[in-house]
Amino acid sequence: MYISELIVDFLEYLEVEQNRSQKTSENYHLYLNRLVEFAGDIKIEKVTNELVRKWRLWLARYKNEQGDELSTTTQTYHLIALRSFLKFCSKRSIGALTPEKIELPRIKRKQVGFLNEEELTRLFAVIQPNSLIGLRDRAIIGLLYSSGLRVSELVNLNRDSINLKHREFTVRGKGQKDRPVFVSEDGVALIEAYLQARADNLRPLFIRYGGAEQVDNSGDFGRLTPRSIQRIVAHYASIAGITKKVTPHTLRHSFATGLLMHGADLRSVQTMLGHSNIATTQIYTHVTDPHLKEVHQRFHKSPEAE
Repeated sequence: MYISELIVDFLEYLEVEQNRSQKTSENYHLYLNRLVEFAGDIKIEKVTNELVRKWRLWLARYKNEQGDELSTTTQTYHLIALRSFLKFCSKRSIGALTPEKIELPRIKRKQVGFLNEEELTRLFAVIQPNSLIGLRDRAIIGLLYSSGLRVSELVNLNRDSINLKHREFTVRGKGQKDRPVFVSEDGVALIEAYLQARADNLRPLFIRYGGAEQVDNSGDFGRLTPRSIQRIVAHYASIAGITKKVTPHTLRHSFATGLLMHGADLRSVQTMLGHSNIATTQIYTHVTDPHLKEVHQRFHKSPEAE
């Protein structure tokens, strides 16, 4: 069978049998299409170790129309997609290269960027709550920090998504998996202040303002996008004089780091972040380990010291 035919079947398999998100399917489609772009629409049995080696070299030298190269991480995602594709072929008893033959490069993880308490205080202080936009933006940043939500999860929230009385709700995250989300009292207060100031009947929890965006009071009209949230966070971080790059994910990192620094166990943080693998959560240990050492030195005394 030709690769292009199998890619279509594979994408349907991801959607129906694996229940993967639309974004994952889109990314895998893009990555595998780059294999077709490189090798042509060849038969699956012609995907050999040597062809994969040459494709990896092609990816390393690849540039898009803007002249941008692929990062090492993105190149690895291409190989992960190919391995998943070959595993699918194996399950269907289609003669193809075994996925184990595709070796992934070791990638040094970037250090986790997070805000300390002083930076968080400055960030909230520059958001003026004297307008609807200010109330909205304080609620957005407060919810991101107090819950650890991903920006994609935040923008999909509706007014009735959150139980403000019990300060918890369920969100469907990556891999279409549900997980519990908890909100601090301060986070709830910010959301309540924003909702009390709104005069519309729009469903989305966070909406845009200006122009003709307030004409229609039905459906998802006016819902903020992830890109809009990114701009909002970066805008206030700049005003607060925070020189490091601050994104919605920085607030998610700050949430997780804060929990661990105050004694939360790794498994609990894994659940609250919605990580399927605890190894993903362990990226925070390089931040918390020095803190644990400090705690040990401060409180632990040997018998000889008594």
